[in-house]
Amino acid sequence: MSRDMSYEGVMGRKNEIMKKAVGLDYSKFESDGIKFDYDKMMRDTGYSLQEIQKLQEETGVGNTPVYELRNLTKLARKLAPEGKGARIFVKDEASNLSGSYKARRAATSVYHAKKNGYKGVIAATSGNYGAAVASQAAMLGLKCIIVQECYDSRGVGQPEIVEKARKCEAYGAEVLQLTVGPELFYTFLKLLEETGYFNASLYTPFGIAGVETLGYEIAMQFREKEGRDPDVVVATNAGGGNLTGTARGLIKAGAENTMVVGASVNLKGLHMASDTQFNKKSFTTGHTGFGIPFATWPDRSDVPRSAARPLRYMDRYVTVNQGEVFYITEALAQLEGMERGPAGNTSLAAAFSIAQELDEDKIIVVQETEYTGAGKHINPQLSFAKENGVKVIAGDPRDEVPGENIILPRDPSFIKAVDLDLNKIKRSLIKNCVKKNPDIKFEDSDIEYLVIETKTDEEFVRNTLKELGAL
Repeated sequence: MSRDMSYEGVMGRKNEIMKKAVGLDYSKFESDGIKFDYDKMMRDTGYSLQEIQKLQEETGVGNTPVYELRNLTKLARKLAPEGKGARIFVKDEASNLSGSYKARRAATSVYHAKKNGYKGVIAATSGNYGAAVASQAAMLGLKCIIVQECYDSRGVGQPEIVEKARKCEAYGAEVLQLTVGPELFYTFLKLLEETGYFNASLYTPFGIAGVETLGYEIAMQFREKEGRDPDVVVATNAGGGNLTGTARGLIKAGAENTMVVGASVNLKGLHMASDTQFNKKSFTTGHTGFGIPFATWPDRSDVPRSAARPLRYMDRYVTVNQGEVFYITEALAQLEGMERGPAGNTSLAAAFSIAQELDEDKIIVVQETEYTGAGKHINPQLSFAKENGVKVIAGDPRDEVPGENIILPRDPSFIKAVDLDLNKIKRSLIKNCVKKNPDIKFEDSDIEYLVIETKTDEEFVRNTLKELGAL
């Protein structure tokens, strides 16, 4: 009897398909109530940090250099109050073989696929992760398919996404380019079922464990260079895996007093799945369209339980605007001689602002860079924005309206990170737990789980549940 390949039929088999394609039985981590055993899920990757370091080293990943951005630090100090202006450093993840930190996620996933006899890997991504998976698959002799949301209904593709497709194909991957909409996940599931390939999802424990080496390296490098841990680490935040893995690595290194800050580009008002708004944004990752929804409900990802859970580790969450990131990208190139892509420069724009709040003897680290290329560069991005009716002007980025204009700072003093209300975001996560589990009576163990999930305390969780009428 033939399988039902309709949208409803395939989506109805989602859990069965995922279990086979990841090789993890997520049900064994579940408990009564809302909680699940996150730590057990992470341990069940079966790889220690040292084992992951070794397998990454064998495939050209990790041990990336750290650079002090002395000229940007000087500029920040000119704008800061007397005695303020922390030293700004950057971890140059563009040095990884595929040009971004996502090589760390891919290395672990592809290695695991090879070890367990899968003939190929599939990833649904429009970003650097596709190139990373394709690169690692080529090295280990596996087939690779990348499913990519690339075009709007006119067949027009955002230049950064088109550039990433080119890079995936250069590594020998088959790239399936789709228009924006719900067919991405449906197509992804169909391919997993038809091919029997491994689901190299961004959100499996294998992927997040791969990023732990990044946080661990940062701690070790600063102890060697400066004799101490950094004071602040800023991570660009989208789906949460970058921040989660880095923070877990810092903790494993014993750097528990380092503040972890998430940074996203403000795209408030733009809907990521809207055909008409798809090409109105100049950033395809590291923005609030992913950062907020994934923080407040991590399990919206393409696996039953996401291993990316940023609110467990985030101490502060800030946004910067598109124009500020473009400005700092140019400043990095012209003041420091480093031309890098927009994702890492999101956290650099935030770090440049935050450094001005901190004393001069403090250390702030931008924990990643990414490669740049034809489609990622400032010029094609701004040209594409203009072609899509977005005005590009100089002024105060606070006046920027995503989808309508991009405001480049009149001068660097206009670069100001804006704090999001982290407690409000944490309350939203608890609200989603209540909404998705309407019949559950919250027990002490559920409250304990939410305390960890939101990095708060019992009083915060109980008060939020009472406000929601769940207690």
